[in-house]
Amino acid sequence: MALTKTAAVTVALAAAPDLPTVFTTGYISRIGAAAERRNHFYMTGSMGLALSLGTGVAMSSRRTTLVVDGDGSLLMNPVGLVMAGAQPDLPLIQLVLDDGVYASTGGQRSPGRCVDLSGWARASGFTRIHTVDSEEELARTLREELANPPAPVFVHCLVTADATQPPPRVTDQLEGITLRFSEFLQPQL
Repeated sequence: MALTKTAAVTVALAAAPDLPTVFTTGYISRIGAAAERRNHFYMTGSMGLALSLGTGVAMSSRRTTLVVDGDGSLLMNPVGLVMAGAQPDLPLIQLVLDDGVYASTGGQRSPGRCVDLSGWARASGFTRIHTVDSEEELARTLREELANPPAPVFVHCLVTADATQPPPRVTDQLEGITLRFSEFLQPQL
């Protein structure tokens, strides 16, 4: 059975329920918002910046930070890989959900499956790189990486689109979400 975006997000949140977590814009953010936790930040309208924001959170808080990104978002702004990979002790896990399409904008094919995303991460300085395509592999990889010393980790997660419609857009109380996330981080800063 193929791994869907929703299943991948569910597995990631079960493995790392208390980590500061940044979700990229679009469907991934909408799926993450269904869990509605104070340690979640949802990018809205800022495609390509989740990893940059997550890197800043990890640098400031020194807490392992989970970034749930998409292939299209990463392709839009790969500079985040360079920033994160240049810091060998950065406590960050970059989880890229790769379905090969820009799902939120109509399902146009992305070049993600034609680009070696793991190779980009390696060339940017990431040394802990994984490719997974099942719930079991994803859960095991996240458990193992969370048990290791801090370092930037890249997890290329091959997923398929969900058969159901995504949850509603994250549009209400954006300022409140930002404040809640900032307050969550405050004791750690």
